[in-house]
Amino acid sequence: MDFYALVNAFSDLHIGVVGDAMLDVYEFGEVERISPEAPVPVVRLKKREIRPGGAANVACNLRNLGAKVSLFSVIGKDNSARQLTELLQHEGISSDFIITSASRPTTTKTRILSGGKQVIRLDLEDDSPIAKLEEEQLTTSVQEQLANLDVLIFQDYDKGVLNQFIIQKLIARCKELGVVTAVDPKFRNFHNYRGADFFKPNLKETKEALRLSFLNANLSELTQVAKELSIQQGLSQVMVTLSENGVFYHNGNESGIWPAHVRTIADVSGAGDTVIAVAALCLGSKIPLSLTAALSNLAGGLACESIGAVSISPNQLAKEASLRLMPDFKPE
Repeated sequence: MDFYALVNAFSDLHIGVVGDAMLDVYEFGEVERISPEAPVPVVRLKKREIRPGGAANVACNLRNLGAKVSLFSVIGKDNSARQLTELLQHEGISSDFIITSASRPTTTKTRILSGGKQVIRLDLEDDSPIAKLEEEQLTTSVQEQLANLDVLIFQDYDKGVLNQFIIQKLIARCKELGVVTAVDPKFRNFHNYRGADFFKPNLKETKEALRLSFLNANLSELTQVAKELSIQQGLSQVMVTLSENGVFYHNGNESGIWPAHVRTIADVSGAGDTVIAVAALCLGSKIPLSLTAALSNLAGGLACESIGAVSISPNQLAKEASLRLMPDFKPE
C-alpha cells in the first residue's frame, strides 16, 4: 500500500470541528528548592509557550495533515481569546466561525513543567452551558457551512459549548446532506450522540458513562460493550482508545485491537486530539475501519513523543505507517 499517496489525498478534504476550543499555556522551569511558606516546590520559570488546545488543537492537526478546516466554537472576549485567534490564523485556520462571549472566559489550561514533567496544572474555565443566543448562533453557523464539509467532528471536553440540542440538530442535518459525523465524547453528553457515524471514547470514559464496575482492555469484553453501545445509540462505528494497550475498533462486520507500539513517551496530552483528527481524515477518504484504527493508533503514539499538544506532518505519518503497517497492509 502506498501510504504516502493515501496521506497526501487528505488535502482534498474539508473537515469541520465543532466543540470546546481552548488555549494551552506551557511554563517551563526548574525546581531548585521547597518553599519556606508551604511544602510545595518553587519553580524558577525559564520559558513560556502558548498553543491552540482542545478543539483548536484538533483543527491544527487536520490543517497540518493537509486538509481544509473550519472551526466552530464559543470563546471569551479576553486576552486568551486574542492569543488563540492569532495562533489559529498563523496555522491558516480562520476564526470567522468562532463566536465570542462576554459572559464566559476562554478556557485556558496552564501547565507548569520541570524536568519534562508536569508540576501542576491551572485551569481557567466556565463549564456551564453556553447562553441560548450563543447556542443559536453556533448552530446556525455550522449549518450554513455543512454543505461544504466532508466530515464534521464533535470535539467535546464538557466545557459547555456542546449540548443535546446542538448535537442532535447537527447530526440530523448531516444525515440529510451526507456529511459524515465523528465524535470524541466526554461524560456529560456521552449518550446524546445518537445516530453518529463514528464514536471514539477512551476506555475510562466508556467505563464511567456506562457505569461499569470493570472493563478490561480485551477483545471479547470490548466487543460486547461496543455492540450494546451501537444498538443503544444507533452508531455505525466505534473506536475505543486504550492508552498503552492501543486501540479497539468495531462495526457490524468486524472487531479488533491494534496494540500500541513501543515508544519513548514524553507527554500524553493532546494524543486523543491527534487520533480523532486522523480518524476523521480516514473517514472522509472512505478508508476501511481496520486501517483507520491502525493509522489513528500510530498518529496518537507519535503525538506522545513530544511535550504538549502537537501536530504531526503528512510525511511523518506516511513514513511511520510504511515502517510499522506494511506487514498487515501490503502494497497494492
